[in-house]
Amino acid sequence: MTSSELWSRETADRYDAEEAELSSAAFLGPTLDFLAELAGEGRALEFAIGTGRVGVPLRERGVPVVGVELSEHMAAVLRRKVDEDTLPVAIGDMATTVVPGEFTLVYLVYNTITNLLTQDEQVECFRNAARHLAPGGRFVIELGVPPLRFLPPGQVAVPFDVSDRHIGFDTFDLVEQVLVSHHLTRDGDDGRYRRGNSRHRYAWPAELDLMARIAGLELERRVADWDGTPFAQDSAKHISVWRKPTA
Repeated sequence: MTSSELWSRETADRYDAEEAELSSAAFLGPTLDFLAELAGEGRALEFAIGTGRVGVPLRERGVPVVGVELSEHMAAVLRRKVDEDTLPVAIGDMATTVVPGEFTLVYLVYNTITNLLTQDEQVECFRNAARHLAPGGRFVIELGVPPLRFLPPGQVAVPFDVSDRHIGFDTFDLVEQVLVSHHLTRDGDDGRYRRGNSRHRYAWPAELDLMARIAGLELERRVADWDGTPFAQDSAKHISVWRKPTA
């Protein structure tokens, strides 16, 4: 097992409800278009497939999908949606777990590479992606740009959501390059909030490019979102595509 925090049964059971907006057909359309085009006629491998928010509808698009997932509880929720023959899932970590065959696409969405809390493990994740890719295949990561420019001197917290039912903010350890996401979520109408947090190792685009180079991959494209908006200095996140050379 890697340093990733293991998602509990309680978290898995409420995950889809909490992420309903991000699971809608309208929201996922550009993501699925982007990934399906890169997969082409080949197979796709999703690291940290979770409850299948992306993998299940991508499979419904006709792309053969295989998943790797550390949490058996998250995989159990996915299994309620699709059977093992249709979408196989290997239980294990994304840095070392190997599944049979080659893939034209390996992808890792929704900031999930930051669940690996050390640089060494993130490098191994790139190596594992390269291990599974056919020559010419692509590795895709969706990741936020660390919002350190929003930190005033002497302050360690940046809010990312303030709404009626949720308050979220990140605190940063700039020495260890680790952030903690804090969540206060109102489950009912009695005014009480449920508190949760998770740890992440943030990484800059240039650092990921070096990890890719170590794994033998080459940067092919970087955009600001799944619609292909050009990546710029003020972009809040990036979609990066690295390619495995053909020779």
